Amino acid sequence: MSVRLSHPERILVIKHGAFGDLIQSEGALHDIRDHHPGAEIVALTTPAYRSIFERCPWVDRVLIDRRESRWRLDRMAVLRARLRAEAVDRIYDLQNSARTGAYRDWIFRGLPWSGEPQRRDWLFRLIPPELPSLERFTIQLRKAGVPVRHTERPDVSWMADDVSSLLTEAGVEGPFITLIPGASAKHPGKRWPYYPALAAALRDHGYRVVIAPGPDEAGLAKTIPAIDLTREHGRLSWFELAGVFRRSAFVVGNDTGPSHLAAHSGAAGLALFGPHFRPEQASIHREQFDAIAVSDLSDLKPAEVLHRVLERLNETRKTRATRDA
Repeated sequence: MSVRLSHPERILVIKHGAFGDLIQSEGALHDIRDHHPGAEIVALTTPAYRSIFERCPWVDRVLIDRRESRWRLDRMAVLRARLRAEAVDRIYDLQNSARTGAYRDWIFRGLPWSGEPQRRDWLFRLIPPELPSLERFTIQLRKAGVPVRHTERPDVSWMADDVSSLLTEAGVEGPFITLIPGASAKHPGKRWPYYPALAAALRDHGYRVVIAPGPDEAGLAKTIPAIDLTREHGRLSWFELAGVFRRSAFVVGNDTGPSHLAAHSGAAGLALFGPHFRPEQASIHREQFDAIAVSDLSDLKPAEVLHRVLERLNETRKTRATRDA
C-alpha cells in the first residue's frame, strides 16, 4: 500500500446496495462519522448510488466499485491496486457480503476491519442473519467500539429536494397521498394488486393521489386513477422522490426501496408486506410509519388498507392540533 507521511485517519465504508439497505445504513454512517470526527470518510459503492453518497453529510469522498466478476482476475487486480493506493487505516463493511469478505482477505488483509462477511458457516456467525437490519448494524458497530446514537434511527431528510415547482407543474394542490404501487421486477409477488381501488376510494374522500412510477411500471401506472408526476417531468430522481414524500400527507407502498426512503425521510405512511419478508426484519417501522404483514397480498382488501390510512391520517391531525394548541 502507498504510504502517506502525515495524514488524517482515512476510513473506508463499504456499502454497495441495494437501495433500501443503503437507506437503512444512514444512521450507522452518522455514528461512524461522529466516532471519527477528524477522519476522512470514503464510501465505496456502486454507480447507481454515487449521487446519494456524494450528497450524504457523513461522507467526504466516494469511490466506485463496478463489482466486476471475481473471475476476471485482470479487473480485480486493477481494483486491488486502486483500493490499496488509498492507504486506508480502517474499514467498516456495511455490506457484509461474500464479495466484501473476499476484499478483506485479498485486498485489506491485516487492517482493522468491522464487519462479518457471509460465509457457508453462517450458523456460527456472531451476528445472526435473521436479526432486523438496524439491529445487526447496531451489534456490528458496538463490537467495533463505536457509540450507537443514530444507527437505529436513520434520517435521510437531507435527501429531500424542494419539489414545489414540480408539484405546481403537475397541478397538485392541497393535501395529497402518494402511492408506491411498484416493486422489483424480480419479485412481482411483492406488488399489492388493489392500488387502483385504493386510489379511487381516497379520491372519493377528497384527497389528491399521486404516483411517480419507475421505468418498468408505466403499464401499472396507467391503471391507477392518480396524478402521474412523471408524465410531464420525466422520471424523478431519488432526491425529488424524497421531496415528494416529505410533502405528502401520507404514503402507501409495497415492500420496496422507495418505501424505506419514505419511512426514513420522516413521511407518515404504511407499507404492505407479503410473505417474502417480515416488516420487523426490514426495520421499516417508525413512529410515523407503520406496516401491514399478510401471508398473501391478494387477500388484503382495499377497504382494510383504506381504513388504516384514514385512521392514521386522523391520528396525525389530532397530534398536530395538540402540538399547535
